[in-house]
Amino acid sequence: MSGAPTGETYFEFTAIGGYVRVSAVCATTGTEVVIMGPVNAARHDLERLALRKLERKLAQERAD
Repeated sequence: MSGAPTGETYFEFTAIGGYVRVSAVCATTGTEVVIMGPVNAARHDLERLALRKLERKLAQERAD
């Protein structure tokens, strides 16, 4: 994907009741996105969703 982060991506998981808040941060730009999902969802799926959202945001920032 054209908006893919060029460096590392950091993930933070915070359980809040029946949900988990996942933050994804691009180490190169410092851009952060947040998603929410069910606490019983697979960690890999939540990471993948957060990464795709981050990629989209980075692509939009480059287009501006």
